[in-house]
Amino acid sequence: MDITPRTVSEQSALWNGIAGCAWVDAQEVLDQMFQPLEDLLADAVHTGPVRRVLDVGCGTGSTTRAVARRLGAQGCCVGIDISEPMVTAARARAEREGAPASFIRADAQRHAFEPASFDMIVSRFGVMFFEDSVQAFANLRRAARDGAGLRFIAWRSPEENPFMTTAERAAAPLLPNIPARLPDAPGQFAFADRGRVSRLLEESGWTGIDIRPIDVACTFPETALVRYLTRLGPVGRVLQDVDERTRNQVMETVRAAFDPYVHGAEVRFNAACWMVGARSPSAPRSTA
Repeated sequence: MDITPRTVSEQSALWNGIAGCAWVDAQEVLDQMFQPLEDLLADAVHTGPVRRVLDVGCGTGSTTRAVARRLGAQGCCVGIDISEPMVTAARARAEREGAPASFIRADAQRHAFEPASFDMIVSRFGVMFFEDSVQAFANLRRAARDGAGLRFIAWRSPEENPFMTTAERAAAPLLPNIPARLPDAPGQFAFADRGRVSRLLEESGWTGIDIRPIDVACTFPETALVRYLTRLGPVGRVLQDVDERTRNQVMETVRAAFDPYVHGAEVRFNAACWMVGARSPSAPRSTA
């Protein structure tokens, strides 16, 4: 199911181009890296009578499939993402596994979901990229049944996640054209401000908002570190357009900056995140 967006936004261009292809290429490393966070969301589907779940910003579908496995044959998890290459990969992976999962390539901010069609909405790092977060969360609320839960994980501040900004800080003297991270702009740290996240959810009609800090230990093989650095994030995108000499110089500098995170055969870092919960308002009971 492919939906053509009304406008080709910057985020759409990014995730249907270099960033989306990079995530597909690195999907095994990223799945391993974020497995503990995926498990937290999959565990959440057992909190009530949940049969139909929406995974927002599903990427290559790892969380979608994990939730589908928890639901079993009686349930279904639907993943939605704006990235065609990632959704294509997600469909192929779900088909190989035989998971009760399906995928929509569309912008969750504007997609015409069937009203009240989901018992729960989840997301692992997929809700920080909307152009209009209030519009997006209001649209998701309409897709949720009365009393349905919302549960998502988003990054806290860049200062609390030094691993995620090490590459750009180390490369800055050599790559002055690295795009700046703008506070509250769509992107990885758009939900760093806890108060802002709460206001966005309130304004879009969600209730019972609960935002808690979580700190999760993440690991991946040291052998995958250079590949991770050369493909993902702001530095990975800029590196695609530099000459070989500059690229080698940048990689030598950046790789050395990650030495504190390398422990033998593993790269280890802490993911400082928010675990956000909310509920779709229940319809008032009739007193007749």
